[in-house]
Order: sequence, then structure tokens, then C-alpha cells
Amino acid sequence: MKRNYLLSDSIISPMGFGTRENLEAIRQDDTALKFHQNTGFPGNGGYAGLIPEKIINEHFKEIGDPDIYTKLEKLIILAINQVLDENPGLDIENTGLIISTTKGNIDQLGKKLFPEERLYLWKMAEVISQFFGFKKKPVVVSNACISGALAIKTANDLINAGRFSHAIVAGGDLVSHFVLSGFQSFQAISPQPCRPFSIDRQGISLGEAAAAMLVGPTEETGKEFVEYIDTCTSNDANHISGPSRTGEGLYLSISRLLDHNKVSVEEIDYLSAHGTATDYNDEMEAIAFNRVGLKDVPVNSFKGYYGHTLGTSALIETILTRHSLLNNELLASANFSASGVSKPLNIIKEHRHEELKLVLKTASGFGGCNLAMLLKKVVNE
Repeated sequence: MKRNYLLSDSIISPMGFGTRENLEAIRQDDTALKFHQNTGFPGNGGYAGLIPEKIINEHFKEIGDPDIYTKLEKLIILAINQVLDENPGLDIENTGLIISTTKGNIDQLGKKLFPEERLYLWKMAEVISQFFGFKKKPVVVSNACISGALAIKTANDLINAGRFSHAIVAGGDLVSHFVLSGFQSFQAISPQPCRPFSIDRQGISLGEAAAAMLVGPTEETGKEFVEYIDTCTSNDANHISGPSRTGEGLYLSISRLLDHNKVSVEEIDYLSAHGTATDYNDEMEAIAFNRVGLKDVPVNSFKGYYGHTLGTSALIETILTRHSLLNNELLASANFSASGVSKPLNIIKEHRHEELKLVLKTASGFGGCNLAMLLKKVVNE
């Protein structure tokens, strides 16, 4: 079995068009969450992370015609393009493309600006693939809010199965009226920027973004890389939208992952959580983490910076986790005030440097899906 690594990445968000810009914004305690007017909501608006299409078009004009692609397609194409620019020798004929999203071009519903088939996820992936000339048929992963991390596992599995030499995992979702009204119907939208795990949290904030990552083996030696170790998933089928009150599904994902890889809790240096800032999600995670024995491991949520970016959230957070490993850097959990969950957690309150080697990334989503992923910093020899 090949050793696969997280080799290169890009984040396109309201905080910057590139991973470096995004990391610098986080280090400066910036946030994508700004107040936006919307007369259909209490208070005539709310906080979200939005990217004006005008800015997207300005960037996109350098590589293509912005008028023939949807907003989401342009964001994902820009992210992939950055990864390809960083890897000019990549064998595109044998590289796979895996797209993670929950709703794709749902913002185009009823607008009739593009052919109706562009609403289908497979068609959106095909359009993106054709832009770059990928030879392999693209793969779509859409499993609620674990999609971004599950796409990384899919990339690893398909590479090891011999289908691809490498894979680019790319994802994106938008803050559309469809998505926004759906979460509002749950009364889950926070009137203020979201505050994961905090006692004064009032719900989620939504965000839009795209990201891309190159996954695969490398012949480069003598430097540090982040190795993909393994992923375990579970589905507790608790509820169509609500997480298990006992954390059973997430507990099973983490415990099976650690057992299968013979990793003890004491070896985990950092935990990147899902942390949506809803009452039930944060409580569920706190219970699951404590059941496994992770209460003392430094933990954060990146939702306070980006909002919940749905199908790309776990991909963005994995990218940030990769750079945390390479930089020996723990990034603060934005907007945290004081603990609002029933079980103790070691929330990262300030940015700091600390030696990191092995980290755990978790994600959960509608329908009871849960995921746990292990990443390790190694020197490729």
C-alpha cells in the first residue's frame, strides 16, 4: 500500500484567495463573518461569510471567461488552478479529480442563466474537469458536512486501488437562499458570529468558500510532509438533522480509528473539531471526546473564522490542520468565551507554537454521519 501525503493546497474564502492569505488572516484574528442585510430575517439580516461575485470574476478573468461558469464553479476552478500552478510537473492524465459539495449549483435553481443540467452535481464536476482537461472521470462525494474529509479518504483509497497516481480533492458550497432558509427553519442561525463550544453560543453562522488539495505519494525526500494515516466513519442514524445525544456515532468513529491504528489517546497532540456552535452539536462532540479520553487534548473549531461552509468545511479544516502540523502551530478557537458544554474540553484560547506530530480531525453531519481522520508529520526518506 502506498504512503499518501497531503502535498499542496489552496483555500479561496472571504479572508483571501490562497492558503497563505487565509492563514495570515487567522493569525491576525480576522474573520470572514460580517453582517449582511436580509429583510427576510429577524433584525433585517445576519452574519455570514460571503464572497462578492465581482471579486471572483476579477480573479477568474486571468484564466477564463467568467460569464460561462457559475459562481461556485469559478471558486472551485480557482482553487484547483492554484494547486496545479504549484505542481507544474503533475501527470494530469493519471490524476483524479474528486469534488466534495452538499448542494452544488443550487443557487441557480429557477434562474435559467445556465442549462438546467448544471444543477446536477455530476454535471458541475464534469464542467470543472473539462476546464483543466482531466482525463479521468471526476468523482463526486456528497455526504452532508463530512464530505470534504470523506473526499480525502476516497482519494487515498482510489490511489491505493491503482485508479489514479494522484488526486486533487476540491470542494465548495455557497450561502444560497435555499441553504440559508433551511437552517433558519431550524431556528439554528445565530444573530451574532458563531461561538463554538461557548456558553453564550446561539447557533451557526454560514459561510461560502472553495478549497483544493493534492493527495498522493511523493519522491521528494529529506523534508517534512503530512502523511494521511487512516479514516473511520460511522452513521448512528439518530435523526435526519440532529446529532446523537450520547455522541455514539462520533465515539465509534474515533475509537475504531485509534484501535485499528494502535494509537493511544496520549499520542494525539491536537484535535480539530467540527464545532458548529449549535447546542446539540457541541454538546455531542464534548461527550464523544470525553468518552474516548480526549478531554485534555488541545482542541479548536475553525467555524468562528469561516462560518459553516458545509461540504467544503472539513476540507478547509484539514488544510489548516496540515499547516498547523508543519508549522507546529495551534490556532485559537475563534469567539470562544467560556465553556458551554457539560464535559471538559481543552479549548485553544490563544495562538501558540507547540511541537505537533500526530493530529485527529473529526467531522459530523446531517443524517448521523461521523468521521475521524488521523494525520501525521513525517520526514519522507
